[in-house]
Amino acid sequence: MSQDDFDLFKKELSDVQRLKNDRVNLHKANEGPSIAQQARREAALGRKPNVDPNYLTTDFVEPVLPNDWLEYKKDGVQEGVYKKLRLGKYTIDAHIDLHRRSVNEAREDVFYFLSGSFKRGKRAVLITHGKGERSHPQAVLKSHVNHWLKQHGAVLAFHSAQKQHGGLGSVYVLLKKNDEEKQINRELFNKGFGKRL
Repeated sequence: MSQDDFDLFKKELSDVQRLKNDRVNLHKANEGPSIAQQARREAALGRKPNVDPNYLTTDFVEPVLPNDWLEYKKDGVQEGVYKKLRLGKYTIDAHIDLHRRSVNEAREDVFYFLSGSFKRGKRAVLITHGKGERSHPQAVLKSHVNHWLKQHGAVLAFHSAQKQHGGLGSVYVLLKKNDEEKQINRELFNKGFGKRL
């Protein structure tokens, strides 16, 4: 680069000012891949050819409306536990957003998100599916999520979220304890510390 070119370059940039950005948290460490990404990666490494471990179906899904509440609990789930879930009182351990996902992509995401969350001992998770008011037919993903959550073996209960967590466009999901969490709970109970979630 000649001196004339360099001088011209400096002249062109003379009125450039540094941007101020107060929206980036520079102190937050990169948390790495999400639970869904990790679960998909693990499944891909251990998957046998032509075997799909994902048993969630898309055959017949009973449609729900955009403003319908999603609610379900298995027998044995205590009313107090379910009420706490409904009211959004549990700490959300993991979250997945299905906006702009196709039904097939969402099926994969939901399965691996729930399986990965269960494996890692997460108990209360949030799935954002959207209300589907502008889709045709309406509430396609919401209907499928409602269907899939009843099929997944780790799900104990679910309920549409409170407004601050997405309202009718999201759902709280309560997962079973995995074997490790059950063992921890037994040890705490035997030591007299009471029960965990």
